Amino acid sequence: MMKLTTLALVVAFFSNFLTISNAISTSQFLQQISSQSKYLTKEEHWFNQTLDHFSPYDHRKFGQRYYEFLDYFRIPDGPIFLKICGETTCSGIPNDYLSVLAKKFGAAVVTLEHRYYGKSSPFKSLTTGNLKYLSSKQALFDLAAFRNFYQESLNVKLNRSNIENPWFVFGVSYSGALSAWFRLKFPHLTCGSLASSAVVQAVYSFSEFDKQIGESAGPECKAVLQEITQLVESRLASNRKDLKELFEADELRNDGDFLYFMADAAVTAIQYGSPDRLCTPLLEAKKSGKDLVNAYATYVKEYYVKTFGASVKTYDQENLKSTAVNGDTSDRLWWFQVCTEVAYFQVAPSNDSIRSSKVDTRYHLDLCRNVFGAGIYPDVDATNLYYGGTKIAGSKIVFTNGSQDPWRHASKQTSSLEMPSYIISCHNCGHGTDMRGCPQSPLVPEGDAKNCSSPDAVRKVREKIVEHIDLWLSQCQVSGRSSM
Repeated sequence: MMKLTTLALVVAFFSNFLTISNAISTSQFLQQISSQSKYLTKEEHWFNQTLDHFSPYDHRKFGQRYYEFLDYFRIPDGPIFLKICGETTCSGIPNDYLSVLAKKFGAAVVTLEHRYYGKSSPFKSLTTGNLKYLSSKQALFDLAAFRNFYQESLNVKLNRSNIENPWFVFGVSYSGALSAWFRLKFPHLTCGSLASSAVVQAVYSFSEFDKQIGESAGPECKAVLQEITQLVESRLASNRKDLKELFEADELRNDGDFLYFMADAAVTAIQYGSPDRLCTPLLEAKKSGKDLVNAYATYVKEYYVKTFGASVKTYDQENLKSTAVNGDTSDRLWWFQVCTEVAYFQVAPSNDSIRSSKVDTRYHLDLCRNVFGAGIYPDVDATNLYYGGTKIAGSKIVFTNGSQDPWRHASKQTSSLEMPSYIISCHNCGHGTDMRGCPQSPLVPEGDAKNCSSPDAVRKVREKIVEHIDLWLSQCQVSGRSSM
């Protein structure tokens, strides 16, 4: 249906076969479908990508998957919104707030799957040696090469040459960092960037992460979570087997992996805008004198695993060692990026921590060495030297963060004239609230903010985003270039 409609729009531009009334009814129909759908499109396209952008001698290529959505595109001079896919399989273009922006600006939307992830693997085996081309630097060049390829292919379709549509780049989390870095490194290829919850600062020992979880949870819930951690550590020492079976995590033979799983289960509810799913049952259990470990186990199994969709094997270092290219390989791939570039080691603070103190820097370094081999460690100083960290010297980049999101402490939270930064403050405003609404996961169609505790806070920041996009796109169009 979507493919036929896209073709019809292009044909309409050249030969006016469609009447205005038909175009309107088709548009209305599409909007009804899009508002109810998880994806704007899942139709795959392929691009031959260079394996090593930094070698003049290596000319190997690999197939990289991408998607396009043209139903809102204002032919021929509408903007092109490049949505960056991050550290996971890219199954299509999600129907989040970007779809609203695409309608508003008459934009085409394209998205490129990150190298190695999903179906875009250059190799048939993910050995440590074969992962040498997996980096943010290579990924940025992928985006630049794809951007030029797509612009040229669009020009061919429209029977024109040397024309540049205005481009704008979007990303959330790691892809938010890529969005900021793309504008930094390739300012001539985009009018600007939205860097939502963008983790631009590589952090070796990220204790601020755990501290923010405590602040976001509130004093009562924080105290209960700390008590649960103490009880879990005690039972782990006295009856390890029964404890892990209680959480249906007996496959995690490494106690550090198990304790990381325990910490992440709590983090996820707060990070993605569902703090009450975590805190309400635990506080009720505390007040009624119920077993807190049992109450937490119920939460972990019912919400974190069953509802949210987390997998216990994600935390198993033996699973992370698998080099097979089948199923979802995102865990091994992201840990490689963590262990070589950005770290973000979520360690327990020296005091007043929620997570176990056993989840420390040594645990993370041992994981990196155990999974990928000796000599693998994150050179965060080099990463921050290359990109600038929170002192990034870019322009026309909008940074946004949710007040409850622990990742905001690796983002740029102070505004400057060329790089405005906004904090969306509300009880359940977490990771990528501006694009995803509330909760931030699972997907809310069109990023609807009605379930945010303060929809007005989201609306105000979105208005600012629209103002910046409008201004920067207009400046591109005046200059006759896709960037300035």
